[in-house]
Amino acid sequence: MTSTPPRRTALDALHRALGATMTDFAGWDMPLRYGSERDEHTAVRTRAGLFDLSHMGEITVTGPQAALALDHALVGHLSALAVGRARYTMICQEDGGIIDDLIVYRLGETEFMIVANASNAAVVLDAVTARAAGFEADVRDDRDAYALIAVQGPQSPGILKSLTDADLDGLKYYAGLPGTVAGVEALIARTGYTGEDGFELFVDPADAEKLWQAITEAGASVGLAPCGLSCRDTLRLEAGMPLYGHELTAALTPFDAGLGRVVKFDKPGGFVGRAALEAAAGRPVRKLVGLVAEGRRVPRAGYPVVAADGTVIGEVTSGAPSPTLGRPIAMAYVDAEYAAPGTEGVAVDIRGSHEAYAVVALPFYKRTR
Repeated sequence: MTSTPPRRTALDALHRALGATMTDFAGWDMPLRYGSERDEHTAVRTRAGLFDLSHMGEITVTGPQAALALDHALVGHLSALAVGRARYTMICQEDGGIIDDLIVYRLGETEFMIVANASNAAVVLDAVTARAAGFEADVRDDRDAYALIAVQGPQSPGILKSLTDADLDGLKYYAGLPGTVAGVEALIARTGYTGEDGFELFVDPADAEKLWQAITEAGASVGLAPCGLSCRDTLRLEAGMPLYGHELTAALTPFDAGLGRVVKFDKPGGFVGRAALEAAAGRPVRKLVGLVAEGRRVPRAGYPVVAADGTVIGEVTSGAPSPTLGRPIAMAYVDAEYAAPGTEGVAVDIRGSHEAYAVVALPFYKRTR
């Protein structure tokens, strides 16, 4: 049986020319790192980093009832979203389990773009298409229509301002506007997955290399670095941002994940999963917390969290060394009685050794605005 080779983004040749270590991620050949992932992480926290995120899945919904179709399909109130704004939301199963977490952009009165995680893009496309049936709305698979380039970090506004006359100062967080960047037509969104200020640029794949090179040149004087998926993971972990397949799964509801705020029961009409989510509201079995190591051993997803007497009280969902904090950190689901910051006697079972961890509130890192 032959396996399907991973897909390549429009920037694949450029990544290889830069010496990137490539990895198969969600069916795509993606740059894991270009050199030191710690250096790339630090570049984003202190200067700026450049990412290829073209593996993400774009789905366009248009038509006179596009907003109503999305209100039905997703847990958020998308018909209340202003044109030019974006919203973090989720799509859930009938039983309330999370299919994926999404960002939805309202591009016009009757046009929306959904951005799904690469691993779930096909499932989300099928679910939205099925749920839009009966509405005056068309669902279009635009996964091949865009390359997605992100520039993230405190120097990112200055870098981008040198390449565009778009009003970046007036562009709020979770907003987007059409513009020209380095002569390339783009949707410029002030969004990201790093905990820093930054922008995500949706462009025609044919223009991706030109834009990447222009941003690289514009950022050279302030220390912009190309960044891979490895540092993106430690950046989002420090920022307390969930990752599908780790903090979010089909076995969890948004309320289990501490993200019940994205579920809008007050919107008109029903939506898929409403009854199950109403039942789940306010009674999560476990809570998502942050853990900071007292020692040096790094926890990994799936490791048990234990109380002082060795009783298993939870499970690590993500863990890594934190370049910013200088010690290992993790997110974990733990029994509610152990979830308060400062709870004592909590440890992670790392290959049979119970390593002490401090329970802290998320996020681990929050940028100064």
